[in-house]
Amino acid sequence: MAKSASRKKSAVPAVRPQRGVVTITRQVHFNSAHRLYNPTKSLAWNREQYGLCTNPHWHGHNYVLEVSLRGEPDPVTGYLIDLAELKRILHRAIVDKCDHRNLNDEVDFLRGIIPSTENLVIAFWHEIEPHLRHVRHARLHCVRLYETPRNFAEYFGPTPA
Repeated sequence: MAKSASRKKSAVPAVRPQRGVVTITRQVHFNSAHRLYNPTKSLAWNREQYGLCTNPHWHGHNYVLEVSLRGEPDPVTGYLIDLAELKRILHRAIVDKCDHRNLNDEVDFLRGIIPSTENLVIAFWHEIEPHLRHVRHARLHCVRLYETPRNFAEYFGPTPA
C-alpha cells in the first residue's frame, strides 16, 4: 500500500485546457504632434472644422494605444499570445515609428492621411495586423486609441464584403 500511495503523489497531474473565447489587451504609450488640416480646403474651412487643432505650428498628445486580440487559448501554453511578444510587435509596428514624431510629416505609413484619432486607429490596424498572422489561436479584435483620457476611437477591422 505504501508503494501505490507514493506513486500517486509523484504523478504529474493532467493539463485541463479551458475552452472559451477570450479577449486580451496590451496597452502602450507614445507622444506625438500632429495637425488636423485638409489641404484640399481653404484655411477658413480648416479653422472652422478643426479649430485650434489646425494650428500650423502643430499640437501634441500623450497617446494611449490599446490593442486587443480575441480567440481560444492555446491548450499547451494557455495563451492567445505571449504578452511580451505583443508588446514587441506594438513597439515595432507603431511606437518606434510614432513616438516623439510629427504624425503628418515623419511617419511614412501616415503620409496623406488626416491624422484624426479615427483615421489613426484604422491606419494602426493595417500596420499591426500583418505582424499577427502567425498567431494560430487569436486574431486582432480591436485597436483603441486615446487622444486624451476622455477622447478615444476604436476600430474592429474591415467590414467583410
